[in-house]
Amino acid sequence: MSLSAEQIAAARDLFSGLGDITTRRMMGGLCLYHRGTIFAIVMGDGGIFLKASGDMIATLEAEGCSQWQYQRAGRAAPSYMPYWTLPDAAYDDPDTACDWARRVLAHL
Repeated sequence: MSLSAEQIAAARDLFSGLGDITTRRMMGGLCLYHRGTIFAIVMGDGGIFLKASGDMIATLEAEGCSQWQYQRAGRAAPSYMPYWTLPDAAYDDPDTACDWARRVLAHL
């Protein structure tokens, strides 16, 4: 499923408080960059995942966020990517979304 122009605009608006946001379409989704650093992806279904490393992983997990995983053909165990779901409260609150984005960017 490919993202619509409206979904892309909504994602850009959600994080517009960061300032310099650029995007790139990838595999039916969208990568979000701040000053050249990827900090989030928007999936084809509109779900948003934040890229996390270091201490931010435990912080996002404590918030109830789950890691992006997918099943590769021919493999019994799932594969994991370094992205966690955006906290639910941030989907409708640009200030909260930008706060989370700033926090993950500080660890990338």
